[in-house]
Amino acid sequence: MNSFTNVQQTQKEKVVLVALQQQNQNPYEIEESLDELNQLSLTVHAEVVGKFIQKRERPDPKTYIGIGKAKEVAITAKESEAGTVIFNNDLTPSQQGNLEEIMDLKIIDRTALILDIFAQHAHSNEGKLQVELAQLNYMLPRLIGRGIELSRLGGGIGTRGPGETKLEVDRRRIKRRIQNLKRGLTELDEIRFLQRKQRKKSRVFGISLVGYTNAGKSTLLNKITSAGVLVQDKLFATLDSTSRKFILPSNREVVISDTVGFIRELPHQLIASFKSTLDEIKEANLILHIIDSSHPKMSEQIVVVEKTLEEIGASERLRLNIFNKVDKISWIQLERLKREFSDALFISALKNLGIDDLLKQIDEITSQDTVKVSLDIPYDKGEFVQMAYQLGRVVSEKHVSSGTILVTEIPKPHLSKFKRFFKKDTE
Repeated sequence: MNSFTNVQQTQKEKVVLVALQQQNQNPYEIEESLDELNQLSLTVHAEVVGKFIQKRERPDPKTYIGIGKAKEVAITAKESEAGTVIFNNDLTPSQQGNLEEIMDLKIIDRTALILDIFAQHAHSNEGKLQVELAQLNYMLPRLIGRGIELSRLGGGIGTRGPGETKLEVDRRRIKRRIQNLKRGLTELDEIRFLQRKQRKKSRVFGISLVGYTNAGKSTLLNKITSAGVLVQDKLFATLDSTSRKFILPSNREVVISDTVGFIRELPHQLIASFKSTLDEIKEANLILHIIDSSHPKMSEQIVVVEKTLEEIGASERLRLNIFNKVDKISWIQLERLKREFSDALFISALKNLGIDDLLKQIDEITSQDTVKVSLDIPYDKGEFVQMAYQLGRVVSEKHVSSGTILVTEIPKPHLSKFKRFFKKDTE
């Protein structure tokens, strides 16, 4: 039994956004963060009817923004017929409860909003389990701290989930459900582990696409693998991880995986729940960091992705920066980026620009772990010819009276399988 109700909205839910600017914070960063909260709100089809930035030395422990400002926000919200106030920062359970009492409105924070978006976009069984676990871990302390039922929340933004069930769920049942979800995800994690182990054993080169949400990872995946992943100009349009095999120009086979987009202050509940998915990044032979070169906050987004990779333990993996959407920037901007990021590649996945260069670069990286050898394989050992094609890249094939002569690039761990067929000039 799942723990949230899908709400089919016939009209947009009106919301007011609130951010807090503390004494040591840059006003520009607060404005930027509030703009992103606005984009997140649009992703759940909300209509933003008001925005507030409250300046305080530090958050108010009871109401976060102070009673006076809370009442001011409530007046504006009710005049605009908004039923929901979304805070750009995480609220404690007591702050959320106090604000609801003062405003008589639904109060949600940034984490709840992001969880709601994930709930809408989770389609696979694993994705639904991961999101539900994150939602319940987020909600449990709020029930314990405030002693209320989930039905207090009503419907709309912040209450959607991957399944349909009544909201009257007590704390004991939530804890039991959390344990069941963890068991289910542990089983899926074991399957992923075995899949990664098999790929390592077969020496399949693994690539992970990472990047800020809406950077164009799915478009790139579709372009080079024909994966058919849904592409939308929305934050977190792709949530479920997708892996596809494809053949490089050198005839090497690799596996490439798309992952959930990153965002500033990615809720820790999601990082914990999506552990098995994010482990794919940690185990990848190569990480392709996809960057939206046309985004006005590109530099900040790069920093967020790098910090997230560090947080999940993947910062030391081999990484290649890929600046996407170069068709949307000027020649001067592109030249400036090329000077600043001389080791990066510059592409437009949508317009198919620079894709060949990207594949060649991947080819070069994958070839660094192989050895070029000549093999003389007797005709009665034809299975080794097939094995050479499966495990490596065959450069040339020639048939002579004694058997098949192959010039091939073999991954180093598999060289011993072919040692008896080495031609004398390659020993």
